[in-house]
Amino acid sequence: MNQKQRRNPFALHPDVQATLATDPEEFSPITSKSRISSFRYALAGWLWMLKTQKNTRLQAVISVLVFVVGLWVGLMPVEWAVIVIAITINWQAEFVNAAIESAINIASPDIHPVARVGKDVASAAVLLSSVAAAIIGGIILGPPFLMKLAPILAPVLGPLLRR
Repeated sequence: MNQKQRRNPFALHPDVQATLATDPEEFSPITSKSRISSFRYALAGWLWMLKTQKNTRLQAVISVLVFVVGLWVGLMPVEWAVIVIAITINWQAEFVNAAIESAINIASPDIHPVARVGKDVASAAVLLSSVAAAIIGGIILGPPFLMKLAPILAPVLGPLLRR
């Protein structure tokens, strides 16, 4: 390769340049004009999830229960951080799953085997995050929860365990 044919090592690849040159405003029927509009769209999505997705409603109830138990047992700040991250990842997986399913429903109104795979894989992401969140919750909340319940359960379980 001679000097003229060498590519600038700091130049962006043409694929990267093409992506950076794309203006989403040209292709989207709905774009946010302000931060408040963006917030309203996000809130509308969250409310739509709660209105239409029964698993999201169950997730909301479980999230509230986890927070109540966390307050009751007196979690430490780092434990709260881990719990909040686990809950957030689970909510995000649920939201992305619904978005993927909606996009697939539009793109493939008939049941296509590959569309089914896409929807099932998106659902698997939710299952994975839910199992991880449950394990994290059990590890963090389990011991202090049982310690709080021990005085309450001892009189009831004591006689049963002595038999």
